[in-house]
Amino acid sequence: MANIMFRYDLRRPEICSASKADLYRAAIEQCAWGEQHGFLSAHLSEHHGSEDGYCPSPLVLASAIAARTQSLQLYISALIAPLHDPVQLAEDLAVLDIISRGRVIPVLSGGYRESEFHAVGKTLRDRKKYMDEIGPFLQQAWSGKTFQHGERTITVTPTPHSEPRPLLLMGGTSRPAARRAAQHADFFIPADPVIFEYYREELKKLGKPDPGPMPAGPSTVTFVAENPDEYWQQIAPHLLHETNVYADWAEQAQMFSPYRHYSHADDLRASGAYRVYTPEQLIEAARGMIEAQPIQFHPLCGGIHPDLAWQSLHLFAKEVQPVLQEEGLC
Repeated sequence: MANIMFRYDLRRPEICSASKADLYRAAIEQCAWGEQHGFLSAHLSEHHGSEDGYCPSPLVLASAIAARTQSLQLYISALIAPLHDPVQLAEDLAVLDIISRGRVIPVLSGGYRESEFHAVGKTLRDRKKYMDEIGPFLQQAWSGKTFQHGERTITVTPTPHSEPRPLLLMGGTSRPAARRAAQHADFFIPADPVIFEYYREELKKLGKPDPGPMPAGPSTVTFVAENPDEYWQQIAPHLLHETNVYADWAEQAQMFSPYRHYSHADDLRASGAYRVYTPEQLIEAARGMIEAQPIQFHPLCGGIHPDLAWQSLHLFAKEVQPVLQEEGLC
């Protein structure tokens, strides 16, 4: 059984013909629409100072989406925690949790781009101490009780809507990140699936329940079109932009990434990382998915024009979603 999700980062490279305002409006409207068509969650990402305008404020975007929806879960995935003052982060997440009535799920990450840290007067060396402390800090802050943090006396109000607090997830690529998540988070989402097994080992050492094997991630970024070849030609430059920028960032940081650099759209298409299905092909693919495996739509990926994005979504709603629902696949 598949679950259906959105992802947004609101990149707007030079090849994008839509305005910034049009992209942000489309993301909000698509989430409101998607909630009525079987979508369960929206995953909003964060980066700063990117030449293509990558969204630096996913909490603000999530708040706008929360105001237009009733049940859609909102993952801040990932939230680069060390770039935020911890008190303000606790307050912002608490308010967002109230606005959404408990639908916000932050996925805290340590980040990896040096330039983002320099912009806020920090370095990558500051990550470990911050990430070691932020889980316990947020849990204490969300209690509403006054507490000491270093030399500061802190009271965070109002408390979140969620009882006893919002879910707190962590992401990462290393064993220390997995160990930290086992100690202080409710779940771990690694970039490298191998690290998840280390997370399970750490949970066992702490006497915590074993969550089992890593849940299946999205099999591909999904689009739907009557003519996949024609649609691919229209969106391929945007997909190449996304994967190549991510691959460049990972290479500069010397870290693992699922993204690879491609010179040609045909090679990217052959990789299967992004796929344009006919309605019939997506229905068949969904039938073969394991329980809870996501179907990931990234409608505005790399600055795809909203009109083109809506074509895919409307076709999904018209010809795919009713079949999946009838067969109990979503």
